[in-house]
Amino acid sequence: MSGPNSDYDPVEVTPLKEAEVEAMREAALQAVAGATDLDQLRQVRHDHAGDRSPLALANREIGALPPQARKEAGMRVGRARGAVNQAIAARQAELEAADEERMLAEEGVDVTLPWDRRPRGARHPITMMSDKVADVFVAMGWEVAEGPLVEAEWLNFDALNLGPDHPARTMQDTFWTEPTDNHVVLRTHTSPVQARTMLTREPPVYVICPGRVFRTDEYDATHSPMFHQVEGLVVDEGITMAHLKGTLDHFAQSMFGDGITTRFRPSYFPFTEPSAEVDLVCFVCRDRSPARESCRTCRGEGWIEWGGCGVVNPRVLVACGVDPDRYTGFAFGMGIDRTLMFRHGAEDLRAVFEGDVRFSLAFGSEL
Repeated sequence: MSGPNSDYDPVEVTPLKEAEVEAMREAALQAVAGATDLDQLRQVRHDHAGDRSPLALANREIGALPPQARKEAGMRVGRARGAVNQAIAARQAELEAADEERMLAEEGVDVTLPWDRRPRGARHPITMMSDKVADVFVAMGWEVAEGPLVEAEWLNFDALNLGPDHPARTMQDTFWTEPTDNHVVLRTHTSPVQARTMLTREPPVYVICPGRVFRTDEYDATHSPMFHQVEGLVVDEGITMAHLKGTLDHFAQSMFGDGITTRFRPSYFPFTEPSAEVDLVCFVCRDRSPARESCRTCRGEGWIEWGGCGVVNPRVLVACGVDPDRYTGFAFGMGIDRTLMFRHGAEDLRAVFEGDVRFSLAFGSEL
C-alpha cells in the first residue's frame, strides 16, 4: 500500500502563494483608500470582499491543498480578508462622517435668518373696535342687529321722522341709487336697523347696531364719504333719560377707562325728543387745571364731543308699530372711527381707510 502524497502541483494553487495573496490584499486596500463616496465604497466591497472577489476565490482553493498545507494557507488568506474588511469598515465610517458634515453644511437651517418669510397680516382696527363695542353691550344682555347697506328711503328717513323736506335727503348729503324713482339710498346712518328691529319684534328691545354708513362728505383728515357708526336702541316699559345716562357712562368707561363720565348738551334730532349731544370728559387732562389749559386733546375745553342721543320720538314708535302709551325708549349713536382716533391718538382719518397693513399691525391682534 502506498503512503500519503505530500507533493502537489503548484500551478493549481498559485492564488494561495504568499506573494499572490499579498498582491490581492494590497490591491483591495488601495481600492478602499481610493473610494471617495459611499457608492464607490459599495462597489469596492463587491469587487474585493464579495463572494466572487479574488480573495474569496482563493479561499475556496484551500480545499485543494494537502492537509499539511491548509492551515498556513488558510491563516494567510484569513489575515488578508480580515485586513480588507477592517479597511472597508474604517473607510465607511470616514465617508459617513464626511457625508453628514456635508449635509449639515448644505442642508442646515440658518437660525439667524428671518423665520417668517411671509409678511404678517392683521385684523383691521375698525373691525376690532366694532367687536369690542359689541362685547360691551352683549355682556349687558343686549343683542347685535344688522341691516343692508342699500336701504329703502322710507326706512332711512320717513320711519325716523325725517320729513320729505328735510335737508338730509338732498343730493348734497345722501347717495341715491339710480333710477331715483326707486327711492333707494346708501344708508346715511344705522338707524334703519333700529326701525327694522322694531318692525319685526315685540318689545322689549335692547340692540346695538354697528356698521358702515355713507354721506357725501369730503375726504380729508377728519371726514370720509364712508365711515362707521354704532347706534343703540332700547324700547321697554318705564325707560327714562336716567337709563340712557347710566348706559353711556358705562360705555364711556369701557372705551376710555375708569372715571370717564359723560355730559348732555341740549340738541335736536328728528328721531328723538328730548335730544342731546354727548360729551366725554377729556381722558387726558380729566377737566382739571392747570393740565386742562395746555391739553392738546380737548384744547382747553375739558370735554370732547362724542355723539348724539335722546329719548325715542313717539312718532318713530308709531311708525314702527310700537304703542307709545305703553313703551318708551332711548337711542344713541357714535362714530366708531372717531372713537378709534380718540382712543389711540390717530390724527388722520385717511390712515384708517388706505389699507396700509403697517397701520393695522400697530394695533396688534386685539385692542
